[in-house]
Amino acid sequence: MPSDMAKKKAAKKKEAARNKVKPKVKAVQELTQELTQQLDDCELQKATARGCSAVLNSHPNSMDVHLINMSLTFHGQELLSDAILEFNSGRRYGLIGLNGVGKSMLLSAIGLQELPIPPHMDIYHLTREMPPSDKTPLQCVMDVDHERIMLEKEAERLAAEDSECQKLLEIYERLEELDAQKAEARASRILNGLGFTSDMQHKLMKDFSGGWRMRVALARALFIRPFMLLLDEPTNHLDLDACVWLEEELKTFKRILVLVSHSQDFLNGVCTNIVHMQNRKLKYYTGNYDQYVKTRLELEENQMKRYNWEQDQISHMKNYIARFGHGSAKLARQAQSKEKTLQKMMASGLTERVLNDKTLSFYFPPCGKVPPPVIMVQHVSFRYTDSGPWIYKSLEFGIDLDTRVALVGPNGAGKSTLLKLLAGELRPTDGMIRKNSHVKIGRYHQHLQEQLDVEMTPLDYMMKCYPEVKEKEEMRKIIGRYGLSGKQQVSPIRSLSDGQKCRVCFAWLAWQNPHLLFLDEPTNHLDMETIDALAEAINDFEGGMMLVSHDFRLIQQVAKEIWICEKQTITKWDGDILGYKEHLKNKLIDDDPTLTKRAHNL
Repeated sequence: MPSDMAKKKAAKKKEAARNKVKPKVKAVQELTQELTQQLDDCELQKATARGCSAVLNSHPNSMDVHLINMSLTFHGQELLSDAILEFNSGRRYGLIGLNGVGKSMLLSAIGLQELPIPPHMDIYHLTREMPPSDKTPLQCVMDVDHERIMLEKEAERLAAEDSECQKLLEIYERLEELDAQKAEARASRILNGLGFTSDMQHKLMKDFSGGWRMRVALARALFIRPFMLLLDEPTNHLDLDACVWLEEELKTFKRILVLVSHSQDFLNGVCTNIVHMQNRKLKYYTGNYDQYVKTRLELEENQMKRYNWEQDQISHMKNYIARFGHGSAKLARQAQSKEKTLQKMMASGLTERVLNDKTLSFYFPPCGKVPPPVIMVQHVSFRYTDSGPWIYKSLEFGIDLDTRVALVGPNGAGKSTLLKLLAGELRPTDGMIRKNSHVKIGRYHQHLQEQLDVEMTPLDYMMKCYPEVKEKEEMRKIIGRYGLSGKQQVSPIRSLSDGQKCRVCFAWLAWQNPHLLFLDEPTNHLDMETIDALAEAINDFEGGMMLVSHDFRLIQQVAKEIWICEKQTITKWDGDILGYKEHLKNKLIDDDPTLTKRAHNL
């Protein structure tokens, strides 16, 4: 029997634990206000889950998710039908599929808890950037601690039940991690990894652009370490430096991570599993993206062999039955036997034909020749205001139709600024940019969607922009080359997904018939198949290309040179983009050795 002293010590420990997890009234108010705003934002994009049930006999405190018979609809369109949703603790899932299949809608349904996921699992779905405010990024990240109310309530419930389960101990360990003395240093480290200098961490949120405020939202998600973290294209607002840091950070995530990303390189570095969303089903693969591609090809090859064998058998038996079903008694009996065999095959279910993802091919029309030099940059310096910092000093280089350059470097170094200078949207503060009078430049940028008339259909919009194309059928063929077909061409642009709107922008851009393509983050919102089609079109393009992208794979596919924009100048990288990524990783480990330690502890 335990002594009175031991009982008193145990009671004190239990009381201390309960005090740790008492919810704060202010925290509840802030959480309620923010979640209400998120629900308002998501209302127009809300998907409906139905017919979904949890697997029986699962442990009430299980940290895995296993749902069966799940259907998901969005505006009457069925995205999933009788699908299985299975996420296991300790795994990092890459959710992939073509644009428009419903990946974001699935994350939204999970994040809004429309699915019967155990209530003790806290879920964080990164959906929107932080609003402008008088708080600093550091304060915003620290304040996310208040959103741990569900965790605190669960710990309080388990403590009240005198539970000594492993889960309660884990919750206490996590609360220990959020000790105020450690929290600020950890929040600062995360912000620094996402590109915030010490000074930037103490600026006001209202002074940041939407892209930077999205980074703060991402930092909050990483800071709280929820049991289930849902990220939809988290690299869209990051430069290559931050992408490398985020990859290293997420590969140590120990709970459940579900990630939608168009970057094969990023999925390879982070994911332990791939979930393919296709034909209203979810199919699961072990390993990263490269392993998924290999496994899927092997499975589909075997499936087609089985399908062809079955079809040959069916054809042979049908022919035999047709020829001998009414012949002699012996032949008729054999025909009847084959008919029974055929019926059994049909009843047991036949192998389905492999349905390949729709393929598309982008196209940039021939642009003709322009004699060099096409663009000459002579002693160019630039800053936005007379008293502002210099972005560039004394730049000197030329661009021709055989230029294939990727611009890399940290955010704020001037990559987009350089493209605007070359396109004539900005004027140099000093120096001169000389352009051939016949050159046409097509610049794709992240805000191109904003110029679309969302009330028009893609077909009508393109007919308006290019009245020289008289026939609608001809314009339909043009738009179809960019992955928009059938109903999508005649639906209002507002009803299209972000990826489909991007395709409208590419169709509009290509038919300007430019000599030079300036592409600023062209892969945002595009699926992998579309990115590969874009890469192939760029490689077939007759003109020059300058690219700003956080997608290492696209850069590897299309760029002949890597130019680093940093410290008010441009330097050429001696090597390819994968060598540059390795350089960033080594630099990152030197600056943040905790990443290496955490990786070793996995």
